[in-house]
Amino acid sequence: MFDFELNDTSLDGQMRGVQPAETARLERLAPALVAKFDAEPGFAAVDTAPVEKRAASQHLQACGGCDVTLAKSVGADLAVTGEVQKVSNLILNINVYVRDTGTGKKVAGGSADIRGNTDESWSRGIDYLYRNVLKKQLEALR
Repeated sequence: MFDFELNDTSLDGQMRGVQPAETARLERLAPALVAKFDAEPGFAAVDTAPVEKRAASQHLQACGGCDVTLAKSVGADLAVTGEVQKVSNLILNINVYVRDTGTGKKVAGGSADIRGNTDESWSRGIDYLYRNVLKKQLEALR
């Protein structure tokens, strides 16, 4: 599981730049999802610390499969990446992508639209995405 990335195309982001509250929310998403994956039988998170700097230096959704290469290099069977697309302070999307490190193919993933740029909306968004989309897909992988 790699850290989530922010894709901020909002006017707010263009004018005010990176917001500490959004950075803090972003940093909480991957650990929240790791805890949910770890609770599933047959899944366990792999430490990505050895490749963290390389992962952070790239846009993992547009790097031509570098997420798969990095995950495979630390012994993971799945590469899990995510991003939050910020359209405005009212409209955001949380996206998760799960790829098989053996084939590079997407095996799971989904998106949750959230309304409001708050701690609660982000937390509810990742919970909804896991519970209603990802969990069912992960169960099918077993």
